[in-house]
Amino acid sequence: MPAITDKLIARKDGALGWIIFNNPAKRNAMSMDMYEAMADALQDYARDPAIRVVLLKGAGDKAFVSGADISEFKEKRSSAESTLIYDAASNRAAKALRECPKPTIAMIRGFCMGGGMGTAVGCDIRIASDDSRFGVPAAKLGVGYRYERLKQLEALVGPSFTMEIFYTGRQFSAQEALTMGLINRLLPVVELENYVLDYANTIAGNAPLTIAAVKKSVVEMGKNESARDIAACDKMVDACFASKDYIEGRDAFMEKRKAVFQGS
Repeated sequence: MPAITDKLIARKDGALGWIIFNNPAKRNAMSMDMYEAMADALQDYARDPAIRVVLLKGAGDKAFVSGADISEFKEKRSSAESTLIYDAASNRAAKALRECPKPTIAMIRGFCMGGGMGTAVGCDIRIASDDSRFGVPAAKLGVGYRYERLKQLEALVGPSFTMEIFYTGRQFSAQEALTMGLINRLLPVVELENYVLDYANTIAGNAPLTIAAVKKSVVEMGKNESARDIAACDKMVDACFASKDYIEGRDAFMEKRKAVFQGS
């Protein structure tokens, strides 16, 4: 794996691949080098058959990601040319997250703002503590959001909540996020980490080919109809039925034991 900045930790723990945003002095605000490291880590996890689930979290107890590191903007987003370079790094990370073939889970505690909320939205599943705070203050900064980022959020919460989030730029609670459909689960702080680990390990123990086929189909559903690769989805489903894991799953069910899936 390419070198990782100390502001982003990539760690493998059995079947779990961790991405930890490690900039607690700035509430884990994302710098350009963090975006670059995030993309590299995700691509490494995508290639590693031992990794079955990717988990994203913020270091400390104050924030998942509080947004972009605005202190960099004067230097790295002050001209059209520098903005293109910065946006390319951010977009590469977002694309790597969006296209990661492994299930991705955001474990959210504390502030999840701006680009941090965008990262959470890019994950397959979002599980948050009850002290989490969400928001996108773009309208308070004069920042524009690209179509693809808005489309991801709108697919989760619908057009009216998307517009409310951006029009007001306000912070909202974890309970509001649950009501909007932005997060999947809401847990007390003391239960969050154990719950997420159990959740991730449950997924990691299931058939990888089945999970990959489902993810591929859901990703294709989010594309314009003309761009969807239904044939690739069907091919992945056929691979499930032709796999050793399918035989193992059937045998385990009949023998009333837990299946051991190999991803083949």
